[in-house]
Amino acid sequence: MSSVCFGASGPFGKALIEAGLGPLQAVWLRIAVAALVLVPVAAILRGRAVLRGLRPHARPLIVYGLTGVAGCQACYFVAASRLPVGVAILLEFSGPVIVLGWLRLVRRVPVHRTAAAGVAIAMAGLALVVQVWTGLSLDPLGLAAGLGAAACQASYFLIVDRLTGRVDPLAITSAGSVVGAAALTVPAVPWALPWDVLPADVPFAGTTAPGWFLVAWIGIVSTVIAYLTGVAGLQRLSAQVGGAICYTEAVAAALIAWAVLGERLTPVQMAGGAVVLTGAYIAQRAAAGPAGGQASPARKRRAPSTTATGAAPG
Repeated sequence: MSSVCFGASGPFGKALIEAGLGPLQAVWLRIAVAALVLVPVAAILRGRAVLRGLRPHARPLIVYGLTGVAGCQACYFVAASRLPVGVAILLEFSGPVIVLGWLRLVRRVPVHRTAAAGVAIAMAGLALVVQVWTGLSLDPLGLAAGLGAAACQASYFLIVDRLTGRVDPLAITSAGSVVGAAALTVPAVPWALPWDVLPADVPFAGTTAPGWFLVAWIGIVSTVIAYLTGVAGLQRLSAQVGGAICYTEAVAAALIAWAVLGERLTPVQMAGGAVVLTGAYIAQRAAAGPAGGQASPARKRRAPSTTATGAAPG
């Protein structure tokens, strides 16, 4: 669900950028709308308990907002503006490889072979989906931004995994959106934003749609729902398994672009999508394998309660 919602942001965000918004301005609007929705909802549903639960984990939550929310999205847009989009996506989705390396080399955590194999297979499939061989311009800034997006994506998985059972998913997402919007305020220069785009009819999918509707979509569906379901999913999976499953976002983005924008998929891309899903399935099996893939007793003890995960919209 999270991957589909994230993948749906592409056509809507592209329409807004072509209508006159800068890439960082579109990202800022997306995160700001999410914050405006999430903060009141968190206050109503959780009250003061949210603040009490956040204070002991302020540092990782700030890092989460700076990297997993603001950094990942901003770096990706910069990379996509200087490299072929397929290359930018492939660079960003090397994040799960960073997750595996961090767990094995820094935390000294044994990495399940099934999860590692699933990540490798999914990356191979992703290369087919984005057709990375069609063009490559190694612009230094674009390459650095793509790798930065991958690092931020890895941070997202690792921090959420660390906070599992300790912080409410709604609180994690709300705090991250507030930090992310604040961090992008200066580089996005929202005071210079062409606000006339919002009430105007923006060309989209062969017709037109109000600019405010597109902003609401990327803010609510592709951010609020996407992050809430993503956090809730990672509360039930390990970081390495969740990282592999996220590759389905590239497949979702390609299918949505085909359905909405009429961008056809080649046979090679369709085959790549099948490989991505196969890799995600193989990695998912690591969560249920008897040889260590199953959640440890400690993880089960700190698993989120029904009330906490119920915050994720269905």
